[in-house]
Amino acid sequence: MQLNINKGKIFRAQKVVIYGPEGIGKSTLASQFPDPLYIDTEGGSAHLDVARVECTQDWNTLIETVKAVAEQDVCKTLIIDTADWAEQLCTAAILKKYRQTSIEGFGYGKGFTYLAEEMAVLLYTLDEVIASGKNVVLTAHAKMRKQELPDEAGAFDRWEMKLSRNVSPLVKEWADMVLFLNYKTFVVKSDTGSGKAQGGQRVIYTTHHPCWDAKNRHGLPEEMPLRFDELAAIFDKQVCKDYDTLKTFMARDNVTEEQIRTLLSADKAYKADKPLSAYASKLVAKWDVITSNLV
Repeated sequence: MQLNINKGKIFRAQKVVIYGPEGIGKSTLASQFPDPLYIDTEGGSAHLDVARVECTQDWNTLIETVKAVAEQDVCKTLIIDTADWAEQLCTAAILKKYRQTSIEGFGYGKGFTYLAEEMAVLLYTLDEVIASGKNVVLTAHAKMRKQELPDEAGAFDRWEMKLSRNVSPLVKEWADMVLFLNYKTFVVKSDTGSGKAQGGQRVIYTTHHPCWDAKNRHGLPEEMPLRFDELAAIFDKQVCKDYDTLKTFMARDNVTEEQIRTLLSADKAYKADKPLSAYASKLVAKWDVITSNLV
């Protein structure tokens, strides 16, 4: 058997999950992705000036709509808004098929197994959209759950996607990025020692934390302002290529990110909270000058 071996990174469409509490701006952030098309499962995109297909009633219609998007050149990003309402459509279809009144009525968790299997069908179909060169974004609401670790005393509150216990792990594993949106609040101590909440800036968390799920495969900062321009470079093929070249140059010449950011800080347009990929093209073009300044 002849092996077809290739090397290097492959630029492809991205699988993104955006979740957070209601009203944080999930749908608005998703609308800024390249050329979006919404499959609106809950009617929540009405306030946005976007292309949409409403699918609030039927699970099979949702699957067929996703297949049609994979086959047609109608967008660059498919958005399902929201995944938890899509799961409700899935649950309703299962209950109707097996003539049950509750997903727990099957006994021994069997209903949740059926639910995970059907939601996996949606993820497989979304992979067809990815294969066609279109990005996929799933939005989801967040919920608080009490977390108890088996080897530790006590418990703590944790944010997670508002999906059933069998479905949530499937979605997290499927995604390239899981982005958690929330308000960053600071507690300030008064002279009397009492705490007062201040701030409330909206941020994106991109990496795992004991209090929430998040991940990314692009070296993003752990925390970023809630703006799409912080993510835009990931969806630009040339920027990705330049960023790979930059990392190769840095490794070859033993240059650290801290050294690069120190040089960039002299530029008034530089923002420390932006990923280094946002400056990759400029850095690659001036690499000889950069290395001479580091000597």
